[in-house]
Amino acid sequence: MPSQILQISQLPPKSSSSSTQMMFKSLIYDDPSTTLLSSSSSSSSSRFDDNHNSVKPLLSRASSFNGAVTATNGGGLTGWFQNRRRRSNSDNCLSAFQDHTNGSDGGNNGGDRQTISQEVGHAAAETFLLTRLCLKLLSYLGVGYRWITRFMALGCYAFLLMPGFIQVGYYYFFSPYVRRSIVYGDQPRNRLDLYLPRNSNGPKPVVAFVTGGAWIIGYKAWGSLLGQQLSERDIIVACIDYRNFPQGSISDMVKDASSGISFVCNHIAEYGGDPNRIYLMGQSAGAHIAACTLVEQVIKESGEGDSVSWSSGQINGYFGLSGGYNLLSLVDHFHSRGLYRSIFLSIMEGEESLRQYSPELVVQNPDLKHIIARLPPIILFHGTADYSIPSDASKSFAETLQRLGAKAEVILYEGKTHTDLFLQDPMRGGKDEMFEDIVSVVLGEDQEATGKSVDRRRLVPEFMLKLAHWVSPF
Repeated sequence: MPSQILQISQLPPKSSSSSTQMMFKSLIYDDPSTTLLSSSSSSSSSRFDDNHNSVKPLLSRASSFNGAVTATNGGGLTGWFQNRRRRSNSDNCLSAFQDHTNGSDGGNNGGDRQTISQEVGHAAAETFLLTRLCLKLLSYLGVGYRWITRFMALGCYAFLLMPGFIQVGYYYFFSPYVRRSIVYGDQPRNRLDLYLPRNSNGPKPVVAFVTGGAWIIGYKAWGSLLGQQLSERDIIVACIDYRNFPQGSISDMVKDASSGISFVCNHIAEYGGDPNRIYLMGQSAGAHIAACTLVEQVIKESGEGDSVSWSSGQINGYFGLSGGYNLLSLVDHFHSRGLYRSIFLSIMEGEESLRQYSPELVVQNPDLKHIIARLPPIILFHGTADYSIPSDASKSFAETLQRLGAKAEVILYEGKTHTDLFLQDPMRGGKDEMFEDIVSVVLGEDQEATGKSVDRRRLVPEFMLKLAHWVSPF
């Protein structure tokens, strides 16, 4: 189905001379078991000037609430979607990275045997972690009738998509172009995975991705399908892991995401990435965490004497996939879906913190109106059949940002659920509309890369994908 783009009117932002108030707090858990890799501070000036208030659509397509779509042959916001969506073909060898990939020592037999042993051990550790996360989720949600039926549906859903999971899992564990568990901080689970293109010619654009998981079962490997497919289009993907509840609360998650982004901004050049072409992306709970992190960062940069290790000016754009940005309007919905109010408030550090960790509400603070100019362009993606987080969440956030003068757009995909956009559609192979929308933005100025194409193969038979869509508990 064609996507819908919500056009939203804007009003010019109001100026304010009030002092900046910090809207986020952080909790620090000391863990001597991990070590911090070196990172350097960097700063960058804001990409917007005082004249950025004139907002144009971010995409070269337009539609309204009634579903009418108007196609254009080109154009769009300057610096965005300058070319029609095409595919990229990456067929060269990544010789620059092979000596460092997955701990390989260069290819001798002893090293190969050691690498295989390490892979098996790592796979066992990952399986144990996933099992523990599932048991943890069960312990918090209880075993009532609602969750018994929901977990039965989840089991059927996972079984139907298993052919795709197996193929993606094999790529994740054994591909020489995946760098797993790179340490980016000194807290538990401060790790990230890097998905590197085969083509090593020149610095590559980067997407820093924060995975979802209801703030309870988020894990960096959830982004392996996205990482695999974007890397095939010459884009480096960094999937950032972070502490989940109850190991940490929302302030810890934001802190971890910020540390991961800082590592990407300051060290991605060492892995062939272009530090001047970094994009931030999050899915579901990860979209909320990434948005909180971005807003917190621009608040820090607006204050006096705040020490920052990365700059919002280094982020070329933010992609929010199926996220929620106003927790006050979602807490009751989550409760009705099984993420009970008491658990959710524990994750968010109490009811009094819901406003503090709602990016849509934070940006409306009269004392913080001046931070809008520091925000990068924002594109929100959402399926209209999403019952986990209604698409109205993205609509409302985009409307608020537009009204305040920010560059923001929401793209709606008719009939798509919470997992269709992120799992079923990519496993279907062929052309994936949301995937192409992202690639068009990231590679929009690279006409040669945008003009190439790659044959994305099917991972799961169509009838199984349709059944998975029907039984999905999300």
